[in-house]
Amino acid sequence: MSGNKIYNEKRRYKDLPYDLHPVSRASLDDLSKVRFEEDYFKAAFSPDVLAENNRTYKERLSSCKMIVAPDDAIPTVLGILTLGKIPQDYIPGAYIQFLRIDGKELTDPIIDEAEIKGNLADVIFKTEEKLKSHNRTAVDISRGQHILTKDYPHEAFQQILYNSLMHRNYEGTNAPVRVYWYNDRVEFNSPGSPYGNVSVENFGKPGITDYRNPNIADVFKTLGYIQRYGVGIQTARNAMIKNGNPEIEFICNDSIVVCILKRKV
Repeated sequence: MSGNKIYNEKRRYKDLPYDLHPVSRASLDDLSKVRFEEDYFKAAFSPDVLAENNRTYKERLSSCKMIVAPDDAIPTVLGILTLGKIPQDYIPGAYIQFLRIDGKELTDPIIDEAEIKGNLADVIFKTEEKLKSHNRTAVDISRGQHILTKDYPHEAFQQILYNSLMHRNYEGTNAPVRVYWYNDRVEFNSPGSPYGNVSVENFGKPGITDYRNPNIADVFKTLGYIQRYGVGIQTARNAMIKNGNPEIEFICNDSIVVCILKRKV
């Protein structure tokens, strides 16, 4: 692609959110048609709409913002992240680095590590499985009943994981989301500052939300990862309180958001 064409594309798309920018080096072959038609498209539209749908494959992709247009079938960032066969070929930081550290410091021994890659659904599934595998179960028989509890409520993991992937900055960085599990806490480290109406000062407060990646947020809702916008952090907080964990902590600056979930004591 010529330099002039790349410049013209950047100028054309500068007012759109980054998740709708074209991935110029990618082609239609980089998207999974099976995943789109069997998973995403059926989730996005009701059966009666699907029954009457006579659009071509490219028209369906375009209607879901996975490509630029039917006559310009370049995948968007959204398309690559949602349907890409190997998204990291084009968006190198779109993965999760997982570490299980046997201690309380980053320099302590690592007992499990993984680079979790794939499209968004794959990354979510694999990361949830990794989190489940390390979440210990305790038995409380102090009241004459066998009550099973976890070090962490999985619902809190889910909500913070979804937020980390949905709100992170994908533009101009090769940094992954980092999930570091220490003996006393789990840290979710997400590239990018708070965005829009959300600031360092008001981050995590109920009712204050904004979307760096609004179309990725729509994908999360379509695929059933979230039911309502803007309640993920509060849902995670409620789950931690119910499980007997300390309050969630957040560290924010101009380049990163860190969410710290502390182990139940």
